[in-house]
Amino acid sequence: PSFIERWSPRAFEPVDIPRADLMTLFEAARWAPSAFNSQPWRFIWSRRGDVNWDLFLSLLIPFNADWAKNASVLCFVVSKTEQAKSDGSSQPLVSHAYDAGSAWMQLALQTIKLGYHAHGMTGFDFDGVREKLGVPDDYAVDAAFAVGKLGSPDGLPEKLRAREVPSDRLPLEEICSMGAFGNPNEW
Repeated sequence: PSFIERWSPRAFEPVDIPRADLMTLFEAARWAPSAFNSQPWRFIWSRRGDVNWDLFLSLLIPFNADWAKNASVLCFVVSKTEQAKSDGSSQPLVSHAYDAGSAWMQLALQTIKLGYHAHGMTGFDFDGVREKLGVPDDYAVDAAFAVGKLGSPDGLPEKLRAREVPSDRLPLEEICSMGAFGNPNEW
């Protein structure tokens, strides 16, 4: 049920999240699988009303900032793009974004178990995040997300209210193929 209950609302109640709940979300993400157990993901977060909140909101595009201002948490996900080799040199970690996505998904599913929702987004200033949040050069800025308690869509702009429902998904025939891209799933 948590897979089906997970969706990305924009209507949040402007309430605080207890520290224990937030750390439980990050703990769920911490246990995600990753190539070579590299755990390349890092979460840079701000809780509504803290000293960083306005900065985090300012890094979102205006469309996202308009609804995300009511969330309990804003977070940017970054991932380490290289890994150390046994000889001390480094090599590209080609799965860093895949691994960070896995961690994000575990966090998103945990939000449902705690009575919250999460909304992932890429509508933000990637360069601004790197510069203003001190992201090192060997980390990719991957995505952002908001977490909060589901609120009434009445507080959203009119054009978003009708979209404040779970989205449909593509049929399996469109997302998976047996043997080669585009093949039917028959045996």
